[in-house]
Amino acid sequence: SSPGLLLVAGSFAAFRLLNREVERVVPPPPSARRNSWKWRNIWTSLAHSVGTGGQEALPGTHSPCARRFCLYPELSEDLVGTHPPGAHSLVAVSVGYFLEDFVDMLCNQKLNQSWELLFHHSVVIICFGIAVVLHQYVGFALVALLVEINSIFLHLRQILLMANLVHTTCYRLNSVVNLGTYVVFRIATLAWMTRWLYLNRENVPPATYAVGTVGMAIMTPMNIILFYRLLRSDFFR
Repeated sequence: SSPGLLLVAGSFAAFRLLNREVERVVPPPPSARRNSWKWRNIWTSLAHSVGTGGQEALPGTHSPCARRFCLYPELSEDLVGTHPPGAHSLVAVSVGYFLEDFVDMLCNQKLNQSWELLFHHSVVIICFGIAVVLHQYVGFALVALLVEINSIFLHLRQILLMANLVHTTCYRLNSVVNLGTYVVFRIATLAWMTRWLYLNRENVPPATYAVGTVGMAIMTPMNIILFYRLLRSDFFR
């Protein structure tokens, strides 16, 4: 759909602009100056996570998450054709962000250091792109965006690491919240999505079911591995 694609393009441009200007607003500390592109990248990612994760988490009538559970209880049964107002736009904005982040990593980071995230972003862009173009599976994509609630704390962790603030109360507190939200909003959410996809396999076209199944098969082990790395790094060093 043209409006959806225009929103994707506008989102890409907005996040690109933010990426270029963020260093003026939040100058990198001395410990991060050697890797200033990464500093800009993480703050840009944090802006997306706060924007989308905040929309999902905050109660109120303007929250897609609140609408999903309160005003649209049928959404839990139909993630294909049902979605609350604003959800399509939220998914389109996220596609624009993931495209911008993909380009940013491709231009600034070695492939052997970024291939996992590039692969992850490719899967998300394809799956979310289908939802934006077809105006279907938007509910499914909306549930997937719950992971951005955890991403807020993942990105904060990276910022604190780059700022050499590992041995602080703020870092330790963030580590605990990060792992807790990781279990709830990443592992549990992906498990629920996988279960929904399996239970509704007869109602989903074979091609879309294949894309969704491959996406879940890729995302689940990636997230379990990352959880293990976080646990080992922050609690069993």
